[in-house]
Amino acid sequence: MPRKPTVRAIALAACAAALAAVVPAALTADALPADDASPAETAGRAPAPSCAEREAAGMSLEQQVGQLFISGVDADSPQNSEIAAVRDLHIGGVILTGGTGDGVRATRQVSERVQAAATTGGVPLWVSADQEGGKVQHLKGEGFDAMPTAVEQGKLGPDELRSRAKGWGGELSAAGVNVNLAPVLDTVPAELGSDNKPIGFLKRNYGTTPAAVTSHGTAYQAGMTDAGVTPAVKHFPGLGRVLGNTDDTKDVKDEVTTRDDAYLEPFRAALSAQRQPLVMISSARYTKIDAGSMAAFSSTILTGMLRGDLGFDGVIVSDDLGAAKAVEDVPAGERALRFLSAGGTVALSVDAGKLPAMVDAVLQRARSDEQFRDRVGTDAERVVKAKAAAGLLRCG
Repeated sequence: MPRKPTVRAIALAACAAALAAVVPAALTADALPADDASPAETAGRAPAPSCAEREAAGMSLEQQVGQLFISGVDADSPQNSEIAAVRDLHIGGVILTGGTGDGVRATRQVSERVQAAATTGGVPLWVSADQEGGKVQHLKGEGFDAMPTAVEQGKLGPDELRSRAKGWGGELSAAGVNVNLAPVLDTVPAELGSDNKPIGFLKRNYGTTPAAVTSHGTAYQAGMTDAGVTPAVKHFPGLGRVLGNTDDTKDVKDEVTTRDDAYLEPFRAALSAQRQPLVMISSARYTKIDAGSMAAFSSTILTGMLRGDLGFDGVIVSDDLGAAKAVEDVPAGERALRFLSAGGTVALSVDAGKLPAMVDAVLQRARSDEQFRDRVGTDAERVVKAKAAAGLLRCG
């Protein structure tokens, strides 16, 4: 005669039935690891690559190298040679040069023309401009407000400046410009004033103390970011204490700034923002930091200070390495190699004619030097990730 089942037996049977119902569904092909790895093995795997990582990894070496350059394109009437440089050298960004008064609509047509020349379909170009205000406003005309100088902007409240900068950024966005090479975060001390040719003379400074530059420079930066335009803060580690302008003067020296200087505070504050900006590097020499090299070629400044001291992991852009007097004595290809080797990410040349020599020098080094080749891949990925963070990528 069968015995009456115990409570424990009934409970075990119920558990078995529940497992039978659940396990088949859990062991479908979609749920199982493709290689039948154990849960412990699966948990230890790296996450799937992001859209930006896939795009960068899928580029040829030539395309990766191209991402490390910004080339000049005439804002009024792009030359065929400038468009050809974008296409043939796989350039990752352009700067609209020369200035234009033709307005938003005409500038948009130029932006679209250069974007059409890009050779990495999923990764659009950076289209940049110097749109600071006052004498450094390169895009004007219908649809562009006449922007006051930074000195005048510094007299506004930070909230008002942020709001106005958002409006100026909206104008850039409507023109197809997605990077503004601003704000200037260089502090010009009151006693130097207009004797400081690159900044003070042109009224590009928000104030005469690091605190004033910090409050208003970061307000401008935030406004551009609000408008969906990536700002490039400049000129690290600062051009406010020099006399000569590196655009037209050789061997410009800062003999004051130190590695832990209070005048670095505007940059430090800008880099703590939620969405990291680009950082543009000065071409002056800083004798109390690295007497032997201009900032653009100094690993102490690019890698030691910016990457190490300030913890910046984003894109470092050079000031003009094409036409600037400061780099005149260095062969074009060597300029790009020195900048990238020191820790820079993107070499900018206003003169598109200098790009072939620069790109070729980087390609030749990458093909013969595995360590440098790895650096190129890492920096190309850094560029693509920055574009993705700005919402520019088109991933399938």
